[in-house]
Amino acid sequence: MDDFRGRLTKDGIRIHDPSDFAGMRKAGELAARILDDIAEMVVPGATTGVLDDRITAMIEEAGATSATIGYRGYAHASCISVNHVVCHGIPGPKVLKDGDILNIDVTVVVDGWYGDNSRMYVAGKLNRRAERLIQVTHDALFKGIEAVKPGNTFGDIGHAIQAYVEAQRMSVVRDFCGHGLGQVFHAPPNVLHYGRAGTGPVLEEGMFFTIEPMVNLGRPETKVLADDWTAVTRDKSLSAQFEHSIGVTATGAEIFTLSPAGKFHPTWAA
Repeated sequence: MDDFRGRLTKDGIRIHDPSDFAGMRKAGELAARILDDIAEMVVPGATTGVLDDRITAMIEEAGATSATIGYRGYAHASCISVNHVVCHGIPGPKVLKDGDILNIDVTVVVDGWYGDNSRMYVAGKLNRRAERLIQVTHDALFKGIEAVKPGNTFGDIGHAIQAYVEAQRMSVVRDFCGHGLGQVFHAPPNVLHYGRAGTGPVLEEGMFFTIEPMVNLGRPETKVLADDWTAVTRDKSLSAQFEHSIGVTATGAEIFTLSPAGKFHPTWAA
């Protein structure tokens, strides 16, 4: 499905019409609501497979479609990345232990529009080092979003994230990035979470994309396991990630995936 009415920039980035924002709001709200509702199930003793089963059911109950089931052979409605898993963790029999941190990433399709959202959770009691990593990653995402406005560049987004994270003596993963989306899952541009200010394509009103920094307590290097999906830190250090889908407005950014219940940060219960 693609009734795109906008235009493409010289970098191949779609500029959407103002009316397209409504579709992204609806898809983003569902993705965020699912991540709100799964929060109560993230407890010691739960398996990542059970969490994914519930997410699959919630998508079906909403009359939406999972963007990830069947994507390049992937069989699940979520990616669940625990502790030193950076991204693309495959749900299964893994049992959550007290103190585990995890990212849950969900993408839904609603009336042809894609809502992509991820956030951090903790099973049980959050330890201080993990709490600091999660806070820095959360704040880095919003540093990136603050750099979004027409006339700025994608390099400004990456620079804002990188400068903040490295000032906290942590590292930004280079091997994965954000992406354009809309009526497709992945589209130009690649949204890097590091870089030089003033470089890259210029932001324009009507661009839709994700910002999803991955931050490691240790070094930034990653490796992909034999399943061809699961990416882990090479030094086994903890990793965290937050993701929003956004649209560029005349004055800044609209976040399509805000948590309806205020549960975007994992310390919401406290």
